[in-house]
Amino acid sequence: MISSLSPCDVHRIEAADPYPEEYEETVARNVREKSADARPAMVAPLPDIGQYSTVLLASGIWSSRAPMIMSTFAERYDFAGKTIHPVTTHAMSGLGSTERDYAASCPGAVIGQRTRCSG
Repeated sequence: MISSLSPCDVHRIEAADPYPEEYEETVARNVREKSADARPAMVAPLPDIGQYSTVLLASGIWSSRAPMIMSTFAERYDFAGKTIHPVTTHAMSGLGSTERDYAASCPGAVIGQRTRCSG
């Protein structure tokens, strides 16, 4: 949807161990990962993000924060001097700790305008 509104490169951030299709199982896994401050392995990480000055990090909000796979991604790359725009979907929790989490995971980045979609 984002690339249809604003032409951009798109990279899907996926866990090497896919999240379950079943909602309750996904919630339980998220709680375990959050409690353990886990960094799930990614499928096909990008080799480099040096060519980008602006990055939109889009995800749902699970239990008041982005899924832990987003921390895996954010901590893998050097975002210094780049602008990050969090884009989130949520049912009730708003942006949760997303801005604070990305600021901690991406030192030197500017956390720019955020977009949220409630569902």
